[in-house]
Amino acid sequence: MPKHNRERVAGRSMAPRRQWKTILAAVAVTAGWATAGGAEKTVIADKTLVAWVAPANLTQQGGSALTIQSGDRFDAIVFGERARGRWMAGSDSFRRTQADQGGNPAETADDKTIVQIAIVYDGDDVRIYRNGEPYTSYKTQNVDLLGIDNHIAVFGLRHIGAGTGTPLAGAIEDARIYARALTQAEIAALKPNEKSAIEPLAWWDFEGDKVADRAGRFAHGAMTGGVKLAGGRLVLDGNGYLVAARSEADAKMAAREGNQRAPGPPYVPETPAWPEDPPANWLTFHLAHPGPGDAHPGDPNCVFDYKGRYHLHYIYRNQTGFVFAHVSSDDLVHWKWHPTVLAPPTTGHGMFSGTGFYTTGGKPAIIYHGQGSGRNWIQYPLDDQFNSWSDPEPVLPKTADGQLANIRHWDPDCWLNGQTYYALSGGGNPQLMKSTDLKSWTYLGDVLHADYPADLGVPKGEDISCANMFKIGDKWMLLCISHGLGCRYYLGDFKDEKYLPEFHAMMSFGGNHFFAPESMLTRDGRRVMWAWLLQMPIAPTGVQCLPRELELPADGVLRIRPLRELASLRHGEKSWSELTVKDGTEHALDGLTGDAVELEVTFASPVARECGVHLLADDSGQGGISIIAGADRKTLKVGTIEAPFELKPGEDLTLRVFIDKNLVEVFANDRQAAAFAHKHVRENPSIRLFAKGGDAAVESIKAWKMKTIHQQPATVKASRE
Repeated sequence: MPKHNRERVAGRSMAPRRQWKTILAAVAVTAGWATAGGAEKTVIADKTLVAWVAPANLTQQGGSALTIQSGDRFDAIVFGERARGRWMAGSDSFRRTQADQGGNPAETADDKTIVQIAIVYDGDDVRIYRNGEPYTSYKTQNVDLLGIDNHIAVFGLRHIGAGTGTPLAGAIEDARIYARALTQAEIAALKPNEKSAIEPLAWWDFEGDKVADRAGRFAHGAMTGGVKLAGGRLVLDGNGYLVAARSEADAKMAAREGNQRAPGPPYVPETPAWPEDPPANWLTFHLAHPGPGDAHPGDPNCVFDYKGRYHLHYIYRNQTGFVFAHVSSDDLVHWKWHPTVLAPPTTGHGMFSGTGFYTTGGKPAIIYHGQGSGRNWIQYPLDDQFNSWSDPEPVLPKTADGQLANIRHWDPDCWLNGQTYYALSGGGNPQLMKSTDLKSWTYLGDVLHADYPADLGVPKGEDISCANMFKIGDKWMLLCISHGLGCRYYLGDFKDEKYLPEFHAMMSFGGNHFFAPESMLTRDGRRVMWAWLLQMPIAPTGVQCLPRELELPADGVLRIRPLRELASLRHGEKSWSELTVKDGTEHALDGLTGDAVELEVTFASPVARECGVHLLADDSGQGGISIIAGADRKTLKVGTIEAPFELKPGEDLTLRVFIDKNLVEVFANDRQAAAFAHKHVRENPSIRLFAKGGDAAVESIKAWKMKTIHQQPATVKASRE
């Protein structure tokens, strides 16, 4: 565990921990719950939570209109956490929460309209009602949160101890807890600020100048942040919250703990490791996460060339939630895993996409989205190995009148333009802000200029996530994804502190299998990028594409080349020259063996109408894939993928093909690249050149076997000799 985090945990006195346990003691739920005196108490799993609430906006995520909590268990009326703009039954680790909420109606009420939301826990049923009408229902195993002494009610924050989720912004007119499952008719009969025929367990009407439970169960309340009573309502500002408890001390203690994670064992960062004897289908020279399939490894993030070593992070999921894996390298090819220190126990939220950048003083920093927090954050490494980090600092842009900007906080990027930091918050219609100190941020409105070209080929409102803005050549590139389209990029410039793109192109073709790009500038001035390969039959999961070098020369056409350091993996070179592949025939490259191979083949001009490579066929020559280009084609075809690519008049065709088990990456004339995965791993590449619509003069062919990048200490020397 990093030093600063050990100190943060150890520095909390034991007295608050004991009070926490008194207030929020974990509850063992059984058919009967025994008290200290031996008497049996009845389990009360049936209950109804009701709140009349007006959300301040419909884009917020993870706040609660009413929560009942005991220990680390809670049930709550939560807005927008799993599905934006939709109500759900929040619960500890989503144990009693509906998994698929896509079919639930999106909220439409404005900030002046009060809606009644009721959640009924009835045996193994959960039913949600909006304004007395059915909203959704599902089955689950409910728990007792009312038949015990140690429970509290929370308004705004999803639960005390929440490390993620933004407190609710809006107003609550009335809120109630019933110790039974109400029927639809009983819910429809309820009126805010009016006593019901059925006695509630707790009832807040928020009238007067003091929080009061009219039923008398929760005698005291403590408010934090800008929460206040006004006009007979509890007004929530999206930052603070209200805690109601039996005693004043308990309420204040729980409120103080609201921004801290619940006490538990110290977090011990894990260090992923490549196995000594990986499965036969695992890739050889691609960076991949060695963990289980349910780790959902993915987006590359926050990469640096710093003090002679390269550092790259990528998302995966462990037992604490979404985290950043950390790998480092001295050559961009061979990687070493570090302890996973950027994780919810150390940051207070899950780790979602962002980028790395340098401050004006040359200090590395990361900006990223805190999953579930509703915020973007900045952190700084505290050592040169990136194994210890500062506490997260929120990015909170303000408008000209000093108010917090009402924007969607999502995949951010930060870059320097002169001495000014600019940052964007991604998604549809991304937003822009600037700062001179990374502390105070001025909101600038939309990232994209009003003069956005109508003929760019992609609408202005298209999703811009996993964004990365940087200078390349004499243009600014915005490298990003659309969740529906995959990896793509814009080229353009800035005008009136807005980004004005002039050109747009895709890097993912036929779907979003090439995803979540990230890039950095190396010490020798190269722009190097990675992307996550997904929706491909490759193992293990969480594979990053081969590093690509990007360059924008004077002709304005982006060059895409494989990382030059990959040549260090070559061995066992074979070469052929001055071959002619006759029209309609094939030529096999005999003697080329292995399942990790690089091939470089140049077809001399004039190139046949179609030519290329067949590979990964079975022993009978069937079931392979093809790489096709040619004089009359407008695409580079790799398997089923068609990427835009045309040869210039009189131009040779050079294909660089990387075969890693069943994964194939192809680079054509340094202007296009594509990745495709075959269904099967073959022992040998089975490469055959072909030509159609004319003979193909093959100027040169080179092929190499490729070494593994995942050496274990005992085998490093032998594998590099």
